[in-house]
Amino acid sequence: MAPNDVNLYLVGFMGTGKTTVSRIVAARLGHRWLDSDHEIERLEGRPIADIFATAGETAFRAMERDFIANGHPPERTVVACGGGLVVQDGMLEALQTRGVVICLHATVETILRRTAGNRARPLLNVEDPEQRIRTLYAAREPIYRRSGSVILTDNRPQIDIVQHVLRVYRRDAEDFLRERGRIANRLRA
Repeated sequence: MAPNDVNLYLVGFMGTGKTTVSRIVAARLGHRWLDSDHEIERLEGRPIADIFATAGETAFRAMERDFIANGHPPERTVVACGGGLVVQDGMLEALQTRGVVICLHATVETILRRTAGNRARPLLNVEDPEQRIRTLYAAREPIYRRSGSVILTDNRPQIDIVQHVLRVYRRDAEDFLRERGRIANRLRA
């Protein structure tokens, strides 16, 4: 496997730009692009809001786990991960064994602005979406920060974010392959 074959997983809170940035990055790399939420919707034949309403969040999280374990190619794929995917027990480690993980990050204020009025996000279909964002952000931020390289998206042109992701991906893909080689050598010894 060459460095450019390594999968890339963009993680981070809702509204940080994962879907938009990952689509552009995939095109630049010549990789397949997938959004975990969109793929789950496609496979289930219904929107995530319906999955949450009828099956519950626990069932949706199981679908995310299955998508990471079995639902995408092992190489040359850029995946925009749903905001809650990486915070589940064991999911960060699962992603890190499959490719490069980069976290897109933004302040709470930026996220509030970007998600304002968006009712397609089931976790925001509550009486006080702002409080829900602040609570989720506080709980998830430590996990996001240790998930891999963190790239801030506040007040940055999209092209700058894309270029930064590409630079980090290329560097981290080399590291990923070196580490994979070390593990393989230890297992053979």
